[in-house]
Amino acid sequence: MKFLVLESETAEEREARRQRAGKSSGETYAATLTGMVPAAEVTRIAPADADAPHMGLEDIAAFDAVFVTGSPLHVYDDKPEVRRQVAFMRAVFASGVRSFGSCAGLQLAVFAAGGKVRAMTGRIEAAVARGITATEAGRGHPLLAGRPGAWDAAAIHTDEVEQLPDGAVLLAGNGVTRVQAAEIRHDRGVFWGVQYHPELAPGEIAVAIRHQADSLVESGLATDVEAVERRAALLDRLQHDPADSAARWELGIDGEFAEEAGRRRELANFIAAVTQQRG
Repeated sequence: MKFLVLESETAEEREARRQRAGKSSGETYAATLTGMVPAAEVTRIAPADADAPHMGLEDIAAFDAVFVTGSPLHVYDDKPEVRRQVAFMRAVFASGVRSFGSCAGLQLAVFAAGGKVRAMTGRIEAAVARGITATEAGRGHPLLAGRPGAWDAAAIHTDEVEQLPDGAVLLAGNGVTRVQAAEIRHDRGVFWGVQYHPELAPGEIAVAIRHQADSLVESGLATDVEAVERRAALLDRLQHDPADSAARWELGIDGEFAEEAGRRRELANFIAAVTQQRG
């Protein structure tokens, strides 16, 4: 299997994340994918960079699947690095290669296909996206195969999908964010995406909320920085022991979040679909 990981961060953001979490978003995705498919050959590209290597449609078509990472960039900002990302995502659609994205990866695919993304004014979804439920279409969709009636997922985002593009199907949502999962068919491509982060481990979510602690307090999601630290410490405990029942109880989560197989369910389902298509 040959996978292409589209890093949605700028070079500065990649380095900043390495300093905080040990890996860029693309490196996290690559590590997750090789953990799930040890024989996979994973290539990373950062189209936001002005000096990124050119990759034409035939180059993209040589891969079995494309994975699009999260990012602090906002797709509605008219900046060169954003325009380069959008252009590359449109090339992915044009190549016909199946693609998957999380968080900003979903937003990038939505925007590239003609949909709308907006800032979550006065709202942040952080650490845990609660009570995600499948739509009628989502209940029978292979992306969500094996999910229970409602589930929690690792998440941290301040933007959300405002309007899906024509030809897209809403698969899941919750009380905070209407579009938590979707399928997009555009040009020659099919994209499956989620607003949450199936690729992230609890420790990486802990790093992310520590980094955004002041924003979480300002938004009213946390009472103070110490409250964010307490939540991060519980996530660190899950990182070391997914069966930690006290940490699960205090976080209010179950195996769909705490256990690796539960967190990665959508990624596993997508890889299974790609494998089946590959024959």
